[in-house]
Amino acid sequence: MQISVVIPLLNEEESLNELHHWISETLDSNGFSYEIIFVDDGSTDGSWEVISTLSRKRNNIKAIRFNRNFGKSQALHAGFKAAEGDVIITMDADLQDNPEEIPELYKMITEQNYDLVSGWKKKRYDSVIAKNLPSKLFNAAARKTSGLKLHDFNCGLKAYKNEVIKTVDVYGEMHRYIPVLAKNAGFSNIGEKVVQHQARKYGETKFGMERFLNGFLDLLTIWFLGSFGKRPMHLFGALGVVMFIVGFGFAAYLGIDKLFLNKAGRLITQRPQFYISLVSMLIGIQLFIAGFIGELILRTKREKQRYHIKETL
Repeated sequence: MQISVVIPLLNEEESLNELHHWISETLDSNGFSYEIIFVDDGSTDGSWEVISTLSRKRNNIKAIRFNRNFGKSQALHAGFKAAEGDVIITMDADLQDNPEEIPELYKMITEQNYDLVSGWKKKRYDSVIAKNLPSKLFNAAARKTSGLKLHDFNCGLKAYKNEVIKTVDVYGEMHRYIPVLAKNAGFSNIGEKVVQHQARKYGETKFGMERFLNGFLDLLTIWFLGSFGKRPMHLFGALGVVMFIVGFGFAAYLGIDKLFLNKAGRLITQRPQFYISLVSMLIGIQLFIAGFIGELILRTKREKQRYHIKETL
């Protein structure tokens, strides 16, 4: 099979028939063999009924239904697990991503040998204050932190080699940073393509302003995991050693000063350097222990199920 189209969704019943028709018409006209995987992330409208009807009509449709809303990252994880295509395309279900971009994305993966191609919504039809400006700030921070020169990390329209999505573990709210996760996993050939952005036709966005705060926090998490996720002792242990040395240095100074330079002076406990020394050494020991515990957790962690599938088709 050439292409798997993975579509996470939440309450998009009005757009699903039109989206399916648009994808099918595009891929059929280009002669692709393909499957469409709808992942219903706990919709409370009629989305699952629409998907069920489509599934009965077409044998190339797979459908996964969560028993509640677990988040886009978990939906993508389930879709990636079910995907069988050589190239996997992800797109949103709100008709803002254009399926006519898929053939060119496919060629960039298969002919130009990209591991991952991320869409870039260069011209957007979203609110400038609510989405455009925060997105630009968010993407600038992501570029600086990750070293990837992508303009739009959060674009839902992306293309991947099969081995990428089977290797990368998407969890939490890390769907924004799949290119960074792929880079950290060793897939360095990551490209970008300008894609057409459509104005939302039905319903309203499912994401509020809090997603940008969460995005920056997730970015810090990605940076930490990418740099020290497999060796936490290198960070916490190093900081702990530095703090302990600082504290020990102050303690040594106080001892030498008391014994040889200022025998008749104040008590050591009356001097501020004593408390700086004490606190620094305690913090150093705690940081070292944190790094040690992190190493133990890495060696004993077990895979946990992050979502519950209610139904599949």
